[in-house]
Amino acid sequence: MLSIGPYSHPSRVIVAPMAGVTDRAFRDLCRSYGAHWTVSEMVTSDSKLWSTDKSRHRLAHASEQGPRWVQLAGSDPAQMAEAAKRNVDLGADIIDINMGCPAKKVCNKAAGSSLLRDEKLVGDILDAVVSAVPVPVTLKIRLGWSWDEVNAPTIAKIAENAGIHLLTVHGRTRACRFNGHANYEAIASVKSSVDIPVIANGDIDSPAKAEDVLTVTACDGVMIGRAAQGKPWLIGNIDAYLREGEYRSSPDLIEIRLMLSKHIQALHDIYGEFQGVRIARKHVGWTLDAIPGAHLLKQSFNRLDSAEDQFNLIASLDQLDQAA
Repeated sequence: MLSIGPYSHPSRVIVAPMAGVTDRAFRDLCRSYGAHWTVSEMVTSDSKLWSTDKSRHRLAHASEQGPRWVQLAGSDPAQMAEAAKRNVDLGADIIDINMGCPAKKVCNKAAGSSLLRDEKLVGDILDAVVSAVPVPVTLKIRLGWSWDEVNAPTIAKIAENAGIHLLTVHGRTRACRFNGHANYEAIASVKSSVDIPVIANGDIDSPAKAEDVLTVTACDGVMIGRAAQGKPWLIGNIDAYLREGEYRSSPDLIEIRLMLSKHIQALHDIYGEFQGVRIARKHVGWTLDAIPGAHLLKQSFNRLDSAEDQFNLIASLDQLDQAA
């Protein structure tokens, strides 16, 4: 059982916040396969940027199934606090603070994982946000800025003292970006340093890997990121294995075709045809990458410019099934 403030559920598997990936359509798709905990794409704390189409979509929380878990990024305590309040007003049930993103465009603004180098500022941001909202606040971090500056256990204590309800730790430093392998022993040392729930993140791509990571780290759950791109069923499969020992097979081509059609429709409904066509290309491409013999289908799909053509081409997945 994983508990975050008043929210509890037997699932210990969380869909990671990924910019440009975990939008409303993808989160809903993961839920349809059994995911309970999903975190939104990163929302900037600078409300002056909220008038863009991208931000408007990311701020539409009210109609979503709960708990609505919204991630914020920024480096100014007052601005972060105000952004948290406004997102709660818009329907957020849980606020997550991003101190783990390694992207240059985020770190160059002294946000994301760059904040780990300023422990006082970390404390000021956490204190400000926790004090500003009546909902649980969580935090996502990396192990540190580099292997010479690993301070995740210290950050974890700061978070616990600030009233953070749950901490997610990605097992790399900012300098690693996504190179090398996640260090689960280092995550275990963070887990042992605090009494709040700790979630392990990084390189978890199967039910067996999730079980191994929980054994090594003694963490309270796992967060799945890149491995779920194109595979929204993975979260539910991992959850079923951890809870019941049930190993679910991946969907067959017929189910994948139906899933992709549903996802494409949701993207067009949310973004309109022009933008929906383009966003669908990457999501469908990730799924097709894992299907033997689908590389030509992916190339053709990426050249399409209308929703109707996208739906028609996805229907040809059945032909791959027949050829097999």
